[in-house]
Amino acid sequence: MKLKRAVITIATGKRVYFDMAIALARSYLLWNKNTDIKFFIVTDRLDELPKDLMQISIMRFKPGELGVGFSMKLKLDQIAPAEQTLFIDADCLCFGSLESVFDRFHGHAVSVIGGSIRSGQWFGDIAKICMLFSVPEIPKFNGGIYYLESGAKATLVYEKARELEDKYDELGLVRLRGSANDELLMSIAMALEGCAGIEDDGTIHGDVGSCPKLVSLDVLSGRACLYNPDPPDPLHRDWYPARKIRPLVVHCLGDFTAKWPYRAEEKLLQLVVGHQIPASIARIWVNVTFRYPAMCKEYLREKLRPIYHVFFGVRAIKKTERIDF
Repeated sequence: MKLKRAVITIATGKRVYFDMAIALARSYLLWNKNTDIKFFIVTDRLDELPKDLMQISIMRFKPGELGVGFSMKLKLDQIAPAEQTLFIDADCLCFGSLESVFDRFHGHAVSVIGGSIRSGQWFGDIAKICMLFSVPEIPKFNGGIYYLESGAKATLVYEKARELEDKYDELGLVRLRGSANDELLMSIAMALEGCAGIEDDGTIHGDVGSCPKLVSLDVLSGRACLYNPDPPDPLHRDWYPARKIRPLVVHCLGDFTAKWPYRAEEKLLQLVVGHQIPASIARIWVNVTFRYPAMCKEYLREKLRPIYHVFFGVRAIKKTERIDF
């Protein structure tokens, strides 16, 4: 009998992705262990899960079997294990129960969180794309979350997206880090099949790219508040409303997973969920041994950077573990 609800994440290739999936799974269990929602990690690695994640299931594939890069997200219909499946990127953390998320998505064959656009630039000329496919508009969203319900409609959407992937450059779409962007392909396929996203009100998903100021990030207490400041603040992101959001799922894009705010939460999850250490003790330990030293180091680096540049020039950008250059 097919599961009713499931969450899946993909962690293939480098160990860093598997480690992020473990942090996501621990944050999920912290807030969802008493629900009937099953959590799956989709991977091509042979690593075993820590003992505290015995409730988490592994779906193993051969290296390259799901494709590479963003293409793997175009096969969610083939690996979705439940009637209702929610995909969450591995570089996310959960800050509450996801039952309400499934309730809001219910009835959508394929859906995302976001609005729609009919002009402008989004990895391509949107007006031209709409004209080419004879659709008035297409969904615009962050691909950190996808929702799908088992059935013919979802299959049609994903088959269309995979078909369009072979024509990516021919369609004039702009690549993301050298790869076809799943968001554009899914957006067009959804528009062609009459599927839309649900309103982005900041309560389900938020990313640190669109809301770069952290008001709070506390996975143990379920408090996440991100802020996109008003212009002319240099941190304002013009593609996103200037507002505070309090999402259940925080998407830690880019190099944020290497920074101390994410790593502190990862360490807390390891201690509290992984080793069953009381939260109060875990907080003290992480604050003293990691958070406060990291904050001081960051503060001093920012203050001393101009002096460093005068004497030593600008340092080369370090390679990130997440991307091969």
